[in-house]
Amino acid sequence: MKTLQVNTTQNVNINFEMANVGQRLLAFVIDNVIKLAYIMLIIRLFNFSLIEDATGNDYWSIKAIDVLLFLPVTFYSLYSDILMNGQTLGKKILKIRVINIEGFKPSITDYIIRWFLRIVDFNLFILIYVYVASMGLTNESFALIYMIFLIGKLIGFFMIVLTKKNQRVGDIAAQTVVVSLKDEASFSKTILENIKEDYKPTYAKVIKLSDNDARIIKDTYTRARNQKDYSTLIKLRKKIEEVTGISKSEKQSDIDFIATVLKDFNYYTQD
Repeated sequence: MKTLQVNTTQNVNINFEMANVGQRLLAFVIDNVIKLAYIMLIIRLFNFSLIEDATGNDYWSIKAIDVLLFLPVTFYSLYSDILMNGQTLGKKILKIRVINIEGFKPSITDYIIRWFLRIVDFNLFILIYVYVASMGLTNESFALIYMIFLIGKLIGFFMIVLTKKNQRVGDIAAQTVVVSLKDEASFSKTILENIKEDYKPTYAKVIKLSDNDARIIKDTYTRARNQKDYSTLIKLRKKIEEVTGISKSEKQSDIDFIATVLKDFNYYTQD
């Protein structure tokens, strides 16, 4: 079992269990079933012959409509990771998530790099396949090209199996890894918070905090809360108010206030 070691600001080493190739492969399959279901739904709902008639069989107009209809499939992994905090539906079902190798939440740029480099991990040989197929194939060459197609799909698989941190090319370039969420104790020690999809934030000014600020706050908050160090909690709350300009409501305790700040920070920075 491979693990990722993260050192917190309090010099505490956290070990994350890496998502294994079986978990990632099954999540990949689930995501592709979802995409296939969408494609089948589009084919059933839309009469493409009517679209051709409406556009006067104009090639570029038809292609433009095709692109629009299939954009959700093309960008599925990208917008899912961004909107669901490092998870697609497949990853959510398998309880795995993308994080930065330092334990931070990946930036939007990181997600874009991971998504774009899928062309190497999964689709490079597919492009070769499409190019050769467009030139015309004989029955004898079709089997060879199909084999190339399958090999291309396996590049990402072998990268995950053979690399030290179970990283495909996109992960290496974006400095990300995929970890299991089953170890909630370790996961809770990072700045990442599990928040519900219908969560309503309270303090918009938390965006003034950096990832490192949030990590220091969470480390200090967790330690002080566990030790019932109320003096430290008061100082931490005052520091947060000073930096962000947020004021704690009279009805909130210092513990509830800081917990809300951490959840709000995750809510705003995961979108």
